[in-house]
Amino acid sequence: MTAPLAEVLRALEAFAPLSLAAPWDNVGLILPGEGGDAPIERVLFAIDLTQAVLDEAVDLEAELVVAYHPPLFEGIKRVDLETPTGRLVASTLRRGIAVFSPHTSLDAVEGGINDWLADGVGDGERRPIEPQPGGPAGAGMGRLVGLDPARALDAVVSDLKAHLGKRHLRVAAARRHASGEPIREVALCAGAGGSLFSKLGDVDLLVTGEMRHHDVLSRVERGTSVVLAEHTGSERGYLPAYAREIEHRMGGQIETVVSRFDRDPIEVA
Repeated sequence: MTAPLAEVLRALEAFAPLSLAAPWDNVGLILPGEGGDAPIERVLFAIDLTQAVLDEAVDLEAELVVAYHPPLFEGIKRVDLETPTGRLVASTLRRGIAVFSPHTSLDAVEGGINDWLADGVGDGERRPIEPQPGGPAGAGMGRLVGLDPARALDAVVSDLKAHLGKRHLRVAAARRHASGEPIREVALCAGAGGSLFSKLGDVDLLVTGEMRHHDVLSRVERGTSVVLAEHTGSERGYLPAYAREIEHRMGGQIETVVSRFDRDPIEVA
């Protein structure tokens, strides 16, 4: 079975409305493929559109790639084949493959990537760190979770490892939590949460992908512990749930596949 590209885009945007995206972001249909009427049978989901992911899409005969991070972020004046981005864009266009990026709209929506990340720290009431003005209830950037019951830092870290499918996380433990004081409130932001966390007062624990060294040091000195999962390590595990959601919304008209070749460029050696 197939569905027109325009119909698949409507399903993607119905789940994570583009109006929820940060104003600086570049979300939506980035590369048009064969146009809105083009039949879509298979959709490949990835964090980043790389040459390896594009080759995988070609091998799978996928007509659409949903790349969480937009492959084109800032305005470009020309497609330069001497640059990796230029070659990738040209090759994608030549293959007639469409590319859609949800990025911060998927971060902000209730049930999106930040709620998935919050599922890994334990039960408790949650709310956005920065609610979406005029948006639906529960939408906004980042998440604050009031853990109920409060939990030891080691227990939260252990559960996060299992949830993210990671053997190692980077942990900066504040003295009070290393001494056994429990974690009561957690702030989370997939990717890089430093700028969002700067709007917060003191909380017990920050969970994100990456932060600047001096920001981590400052927070720990103030009594806040920090857990870092690496940038895409805090995002990639959500892709299977995202793919299932869109396939369900399309009523089985399309097949969704999570990329096997999409990976973090940084490895633990």
